[in-house]
Amino acid sequence: MAYYIVRALREELVGAVGSRELPLFYGITFGVMLLLTPVFGALVARFSRKRLIGYSYSFFVACMVAFVPAFVMQDRIGARLLGSVFYVWLSVFNLFVVSLFWSLMADIFQSVQARRVFPTIALGGMAGAICGPGLGKLMLGVMGTPPLLIVSAMALTVALGLLLILSTSHDYRAPGGQDEAIGGSLWAGIKELWTRPFLRYMAVLMVLGDGIGTLAYALMADYTNVHFPDREARTNFYYNLDLATNTLGVLLQLTVTRWLLVRKGAGWALVTASLVNLVLLLLVALLGVGKIVLFGIATAPMLAVMMVGSRGFAYGMTKPATDALYTRVPRETRYKGKNFVETAIWRFGDLVVTSGVRLLGGLGVAATGMAAIGAGVSVLATWVSARAAHSPDLLPEAQADERQASGQPDAAGV
Repeated sequence: MAYYIVRALREELVGAVGSRELPLFYGITFGVMLLLTPVFGALVARFSRKRLIGYSYSFFVACMVAFVPAFVMQDRIGARLLGSVFYVWLSVFNLFVVSLFWSLMADIFQSVQARRVFPTIALGGMAGAICGPGLGKLMLGVMGTPPLLIVSAMALTVALGLLLILSTSHDYRAPGGQDEAIGGSLWAGIKELWTRPFLRYMAVLMVLGDGIGTLAYALMADYTNVHFPDREARTNFYYNLDLATNTLGVLLQLTVTRWLLVRKGAGWALVTASLVNLVLLLLVALLGVGKIVLFGIATAPMLAVMMVGSRGFAYGMTKPATDALYTRVPRETRYKGKNFVETAIWRFGDLVVTSGVRLLGGLGVAATGMAAIGAGVSVLATWVSARAAHSPDLLPEAQADERQASGQPDAAGV
């Protein structure tokens, strides 16, 4: 909820400048992620789990409050400058906070448990993601933009308290406890990408799978720049997109996702989400980006349908599936390797996709043509999804659960 309260503020700034600035935003974010990777690795190596979570979340709460004066002076600062700074910061905030949260979940739940409970935990996240835009829309007309940052900081503070309670409760139950510094190298996240096949699959899937959502995001930035010249109208439109996306995610987690994870395994969930992306891209390539009639009663831009569908499946199906697989790797990989893939590699993919959109647009390629190219990428993502769940370095579920339940240290190589 903390993230989604202020997410539309970022999107409004992006919509004000259009997709031409996205390569700049993503390039700066990617550079920052690379610089932060060894810093995060050093924190994980030195501090216990609870201290790591406490320091990280508290830092972002303080930053949230510090942005209030900047949004008060938004007109003087300008959308491009404030957008660059806030986009980079909020991207770092979201990726690190979410990645750290799911690293903790993978640390305290066993593999079989994870397939049962991760959709439910993710459902809580989706509920917050629906409450965030809803509360933001309500407060925007009453209080304006700057106070939303304070409300977001308060929500994140409550989340921090709950995570510390959960971590303490697990340490009390676990044999010997696990709230100790993980140790290891501060560069482990980067090195493991080349030595661990599972992380390589996750990195490729991150670039390919998230690239579809980034393509929709870049095209949507141009669409809103043309059709919503008013700042508040753009903000409300993005709130509506978030509400639709997260509602779809909730429906998936209540129905299909949990059934797939429990009955068929994480691999089936990953493949299903990739196939949905393929269908959505083909629809854009065939129908164009204009408005279509939904269920005979409402109209929406086809781009919005693609964006809602791809992101809804990413949050409602892909995320619980990939996080369930991370329960079958060593603790250092759960924190350092997972964090590197879900921060630096994610933004590298965004940079490549948005730069490609800008290049193709300059060459005269229409959005439908870009969607057709994206459909080919989705075919490759489907193949990688099927391979990732059967990576040779993943521990068998029974062995992973036995090691986690006994509190045994992870082996140097799995």
